[in-house]
Amino acid sequence: MRILFVCLGNICRSPIAEGVMRELVRQQGVPWTVGSAGTNSYHTGEPPHRHSQRVCAERGVDISGQRARRFCAEDFADYDLVYAMADDVLDEMRSMAGPLFDEGKASLFLDELYPGEHRSVPDPWYGDLQGYYPVYAMIEEGCRAILNKYS
Repeated sequence: MRILFVCLGNICRSPIAEGVMRELVRQQGVPWTVGSAGTNSYHTGEPPHRHSQRVCAERGVDISGQRARRFCAEDFADYDLVYAMADDVLDEMRSMAGPLFDEGKASLFLDELYPGEHRSVPDPWYGDLQGYYPVYAMIEEGCRAILNKYS
């Protein structure tokens, strides 16, 4: 299984999801490939936001080595599942990928927990450190649901 998490800048939500899922599959011994990307290139090459790194580190998940990259249409060929962290991100992925967009592979991340409700993971970038904790908890719950569903 190859899973990609996508958010806007690839410095807050999707790096947390990548780190959490990598740790979960490592713990379970599941041979999955996990990555993350962003729909814009504002932060390409940068590490995850310091608050994302902190909340992950406090839970034993090291995301400091990750670097932001931009989502591309070819990601649909490289990954089995592509999770958008928010509805606007899914729309942007659809636009960027054009005819390569694969409805069978792409979905909203929180649809795994709340099917059909079209919920988005809030973007914590706009707030302080405290806003990252509920986002982490939401992401961890979603990653566990994905792992349970597909492993």
